[in-house]
Amino acid sequence: MRVTRPRTAVLTMVSDNPHSDADTIVSTVRRDLGSVSIQGVYDVLHALTDAGLLRRIEPAGSPARFETRVGDNHHHLVCRKCGVITDVNCVVGEAPCLDAATPSGFAVEQAEVTFWGTCPGCLAKDN
Repeated sequence: MRVTRPRTAVLTMVSDNPHSDADTIVSTVRRDLGSVSIQGVYDVLHALTDAGLLRRIEPAGSPARFETRVGDNHHHLVCRKCGVITDVNCVVGEAPCLDAATPSGFAVEQAEVTFWGTCPGCLAKDN
């Protein structure tokens, strides 16, 4: 994969701000690089995800998010109030972290789990 300014800017932004959505990535990359099209950033996100340099996650009710932590089959904890996302290490330590009760002939390679709750910041605001 060729190194370009937009690819480097997207990787740096996502590395510094894990679990960012595409709109946030676009605005940050535009601030850093100047003029870059929305489609250009989406193309970079797609290429970096296909290359295994980014992971795309899609919590229910949320736009797709991106992170640079790839290849370890970790899970996520999402705050129902503010939407903050935190990484949770794999329950077993290697992929897949869970076994499907009836895999229906599938060779399971990965398990994706989303834990939902309330983050410490929102809990403190409630008290």
